[in-house]
Amino acid sequence: MTSTSDAEGNLAQAEVLIRRAAARGAALVATPENATFLGPHGEKVRRAETLDGPACRGFSALAAELGIHLLLGSFAERADDPRRAANTSVLFGPGGERLACYRKLHLFDVDVPGGVNFRESDTVVAGDQVVTVATALGTLGLSICYDLRFGELYRALVARGAELLLIPSAFTAATGKAHWETLVRARAIESQAYVIAPGQWGSHDDDGLRESHGQSMIVDPWGQLLAQVPDGTGIAVAEIDLDRVARVRRAIPVATHRRPLPC
Repeated sequence: MTSTSDAEGNLAQAEVLIRRAAARGAALVATPENATFLGPHGEKVRRAETLDGPACRGFSALAAELGIHLLLGSFAERADDPRRAANTSVLFGPGGERLACYRKLHLFDVDVPGGVNFRESDTVVAGDQVVTVATALGTLGLSICYDLRFGELYRALVARGAELLLIPSAFTAATGKAHWETLVRARAIESQAYVIAPGQWGSHDDDGLRESHGQSMIVDPWGQLLAQVPDGTGIAVAEIDLDRVARVRRAIPVATHRRPLPC
């Protein structure tokens, strides 16, 4: 997707892509981080919604209509702090029920020389929970964007049973070109899990802070790239085989080989 401050346009764009994926037979569809709004960050906080607000109601209804598992990659959820919102990912089941929500743990506060200078923590309050959810499609582990750089989170998700890792993102063009594919594939290899990583692409009207890298991708537990949208907007579709997760984990039983490290 290429989300902007046009909330109605973002939802319309998402719906077109979700319906296209469902028509291709997708049982699980995931949208990027900031799917409902990617504009000025103060405005994001002002427009923040609850889990029962219009954005979640719309995604819930669409999941129920299409009979799919649907991830709202993230939206701005109203927080107790009026100056900030939570960056929240929500998974809906095929009946429209809310199965899980995850609030982004790691916030993107960076100063990249010649590149990005940004403090997500100025407008976002960090979450404090590791979230997995058992579904008919397998056990999913939830995360968002900058979380991708913290391998210990994915180790914790796998320890809680995760077989598929969801990483909706809005990776910057500068860092994405250098690190995105490498990190996504690394998380798949070390976790021995499928990774579904939908990303924002292109320029947004978010105070001119950045453009997004895109390259939405699906990677298997061996680190093989199964499908991607290399540039622009669109959908990536792949078949998930949970037996492959089990086979890879049996072949190289990393979990049983891990040893405690000295401090």
